[in-house]
Amino acid sequence: MKKVYELDFRGRKLVIETGQLAKQAHGSVLVRYGDTVVLSAAVVSKNANLLSDFFPLQVLYEEKLYSVGKIPGGFIKREGRPTENATLGARMIDRPMRPLFPEGFKNEVQIVNTILSVDQDNSPEMSALLGSSLATCISKIPFNGPIAGVKVGRVDGKFVINPTAKEVELSDIDLVVAGTKEAINMVEAGAKEVSEEDMLEALLFGHEAIKELITFQEKIIEEIGQEKMDYDVLEITETLKQEVTDLASDKLNEALRIKDKIEKYETIDKIKEEIVTKYETENEHLKDLELKELITKVKLVLEEIEYEIFRKIVVKEKTRADGRAMDEIRPLSTDIDLLPRTHGSALFTRGQTQSLSVVTLGALGEHQVLDGLGLEDGKRFMLHYNFPQFSVGETGRYGSPGRREIGHGALGERALAQVIPSEEEFPYTIRVVSEILESNGSSSQASICAGCMALMAAGVPIKAPVAGIAMGLITDGDDYTVLTDIQGMEDHLGDMDFKVAGTKDGICALQMDIKIKGINKEILSQALIQAKKARLQILDVITSQIKEPRKEVSKYAPKTMIFNIDPNKIKEVIGRGGEMITKIILEASNVNAVNDINAVKVDLEDDGRVIIYHSDADVIERTANMIKDIVKEVEPNVIYTGKVVKVEDFGCFVELWPGCEGLVHVSHLDTKRVEKPSDIVKVGDEILVKSLGYDKRGRLNLSRKLALKKEDKNG
Repeated sequence: MKKVYELDFRGRKLVIETGQLAKQAHGSVLVRYGDTVVLSAAVVSKNANLLSDFFPLQVLYEEKLYSVGKIPGGFIKREGRPTENATLGARMIDRPMRPLFPEGFKNEVQIVNTILSVDQDNSPEMSALLGSSLATCISKIPFNGPIAGVKVGRVDGKFVINPTAKEVELSDIDLVVAGTKEAINMVEAGAKEVSEEDMLEALLFGHEAIKELITFQEKIIEEIGQEKMDYDVLEITETLKQEVTDLASDKLNEALRIKDKIEKYETIDKIKEEIVTKYETENEHLKDLELKELITKVKLVLEEIEYEIFRKIVVKEKTRADGRAMDEIRPLSTDIDLLPRTHGSALFTRGQTQSLSVVTLGALGEHQVLDGLGLEDGKRFMLHYNFPQFSVGETGRYGSPGRREIGHGALGERALAQVIPSEEEFPYTIRVVSEILESNGSSSQASICAGCMALMAAGVPIKAPVAGIAMGLITDGDDYTVLTDIQGMEDHLGDMDFKVAGTKDGICALQMDIKIKGINKEILSQALIQAKKARLQILDVITSQIKEPRKEVSKYAPKTMIFNIDPNKIKEVIGRGGEMITKIILEASNVNAVNDINAVKVDLEDDGRVIIYHSDADVIERTANMIKDIVKEVEPNVIYTGKVVKVEDFGCFVELWPGCEGLVHVSHLDTKRVEKPSDIVKVGDEILVKSLGYDKRGRLNLSRKLALKKEDKNG
């Protein structure tokens, strides 16, 4: 039976419907937020793979282009692989939910969000997050929720929950915060150099709104929530735990104190392998499945021992494996101009994490086209992040970017986008590619640092240098330690990955993921303070390598010329079927095809701006002159020299300059009567003509007769 629940959430109606749609799913809700409508459905498998080393949770965010009245572009007119925005939406839901499933629960869970209708003023991502939480909570799936999330903006100094599209344009903060009633457990933000104090205030403001959404969910769960299912857990006896602890504890304690990453990992792997081999050898008599289960239990115990020893070393002894202080950054080194033919390149190394970033500048017409649900249909600044497996000394998957690559690239892009000059200031499409060559923690922040230097080396006039740093958290009961510049093991065994990027004046981007239920104001504040100190240190290193953006772009980058024409003249520059602009490109560039690598690029904007790109200034100048000739206005009563291009019985057509032709009627061909125009002129003749102006149909009329009279008079 259909049930409807309503909440007036900060002045907007939020409606939850259940019992009508997707009734065979284990939990489903329809979320209506304004005109945004999202169906969230959660299902769980009957059986668990207890020997799996991960929890099989899959969160999907299915964008349907009909939700914004669009038909998919391209040849195949149906939705295909997820857009980057859909991937980021799924990650945004997965990250706060995953830590709240019970430890040891291994049944596969799928949470599918279908975006059915989108109102740009009411976030489909936040609606899907709410729906995912509620669908799971009312189902039989064990989950320590509910959770919720909101967007926070700041307009004219005032914080706004779930800002409208217009408010987003005016806001200096674009924050997504999610969590439980007790604490925040996920943060994603872009900001225009906002202070740490203001960002913390925004986070806490968002959490207050989250509490309202959770109270709303709790009432629904209490009324229609199902009893939670029983599930199998891999039981490990105390005897086995003690046996493995006696064998591994001292050795792992020693190995975890080794400073070098490769040596540390190899030593730990060797210790674990020896213990696993011992159990395999001593239990060869067991059946295959029984032996596999035993070995899985041994490995889990080894992981737990490693986890506990690591926490003791950091929290109790206040010691880091590589000997650093808790707020100390690893050694930094930088370099620029490594690649001679690219438009800009830079190398940033922090400890054993290294990013090579490369900048390419292109015409505005080369921007990325977006076929998604948002208002934007394209973007001119992109950051792409690549993580080859050799960066960690391993073999692995290669191919199209995965969720991790897309997420890290989006974070770097968000940070640097805050300082990218406007299209008017710098009329280029800008692409940054970060190639991770080594990785031992926080490669996304290394990408921001290297990307910033590469932009300056490429001559992109960014507003200020940007640097990023990753903070960590290790808890042990009520004790905790915040770590600056976490390396791989501190991320893997720690409780928090809190990335902060910004300029010397403020924060440009934030991202936080945690593995515990949530963190409080004190931890957030300490992490932000330590991150600022580290960011300023890194900025000093960056600016000692390259102080400011270069004044000129690379000689291999396209140069630009910008001027304005009457917008009504754009169609004349393009010509019928693109004939005129094609002619201009071919003649000015001296090439045979417009897609030739040496062809000049011309962008004609709706407001009348003409932007010309080429590496050769002479080609740009020729192109500009040809376009200016076409749009040049003919002044009335002025004498011009023109070329006869066509002769008819009623007169001849004269070209004053490319793209500008007028008619000399037979009655205006000479001072005496003319029977046949061909008796006076032929194609190719250069003649003097006087402009008579345009007729009502926009046709230019010329007179040779009046030009001759003028000449005689002057003579």
